[in-house]
Amino acid sequence: MKDIVNDNQWVLSLVFVFTCLLLRWLSVRFVKRVVKDEDNLHRRWTNTITNITSLVIIIGLVIIWLSELRFVALSIAAFAVALVVGTREQIQCFLGAVYIASSRAFSIGDWIKVEHHYGEVVRSDWLTTTLLEVDIEGMSYAYTGRSLVIPNNKFSTGVIQNLNFMRRYVAHSFSIVREADAISVRDARLYLEDLVREYCSPFKEVADRYSSLIEKRLGIALSVSDLNVRIATNETARNVFIVTIFCPTQEATRIEEEITEDFLDYWYSITHKLDAFYGPDLQLDDVPEVVVSESHIARHVRPKKS
Repeated sequence: MKDIVNDNQWVLSLVFVFTCLLLRWLSVRFVKRVVKDEDNLHRRWTNTITNITSLVIIIGLVIIWLSELRFVALSIAAFAVALVVGTREQIQCFLGAVYIASSRAFSIGDWIKVEHHYGEVVRSDWLTTTLLEVDIEGMSYAYTGRSLVIPNNKFSTGVIQNLNFMRRYVAHSFSIVREADAISVRDARLYLEDLVREYCSPFKEVADRYSSLIEKRLGIALSVSDLNVRIATNETARNVFIVTIFCPTQEATRIEEEITEDFLDYWYSITHKLDAFYGPDLQLDDVPEVVVSESHIARHVRPKKS
C-alpha cells in the first residue's frame, strides 16, 4: 500500500483535491437550499465550509507527500544553517537596526558617539548608519569632512552616547599654562574670571535657559552654565589655569583663542613691569608677597572677527 501511494502521488493528489472541491461545492449548494437567508447565516456557513475544505486539502497533501517532504525539510534545514552562517553579520546588523528603532537611542541629525567615533547621523538603514564626523576630541566642534559608515551591530553590542545637546551649547574646557613667574596667581585668577565673565555675558541668558532645559530633560542638576576657573600645577611646576565655560558650540574655539590672547597680554604686561622695576636678575625670595594688590578689570571684549 505504501509503495502504491509513493508511486502515484500526483494522481492521488489530483483525485483528493478534486474530491474535496466537489464535496465543498455540494455542501455549499445544500446550505443555500436548506438554510434561510436570515442575518447572512448561509454566508457564514459557506465561509466555514470553505475554510474547513482548505484545511483538509492541506493536511491531505502533506500526508500524501510526507516521504518527499522529509528530504525537502532536511535540505531546507541545511540551507538555513548555511544561510545563517554566511549572513551572520548581516543578521546582526538587522537586529541592531531593530534595536535602534525600538530603543530610540538617536534619530537623524543627532550627534552621537559610537566606540571612539563622533559624528552627526545623516542616514540609517537596515544594515548601516552613516555619520558625518565631528571633531569633539579636538574641541573644535567642526565637521572634519569625513563620513563614517558604521555597521548596525555595533549599536547592539556597545554603548551609544547621544551628544545632541552639544550641537548648540557645550561645556568647553581649556587650559592656559604659564611659567612660575613672581606674580600674584590669585590676582591673575581674578583677572581671568573677569575676562571670562565679560566674554560670556552676551549669551549668558540664553545659555542659562538652555542649561535649564537640559537639566529638566535629564532630571539632574548640572550647573554647566556657571563659569569655572581653577588653578593647578603640572609635572614641570608650571602654573595651569583651567577654564570651563558654557558657550555656543560654534563660538567655543574663537572665545578660547581671544581669552587666551588677552590673558597672555595681561601676564606679559605684569612680568615686564616687574623686570623694569626690579631688574631681570630678580630672585623669587626678593619679591614682595603680593606684587599686584588688586584685580585688574578685564578690558572690553574685542569685536567679533568677520
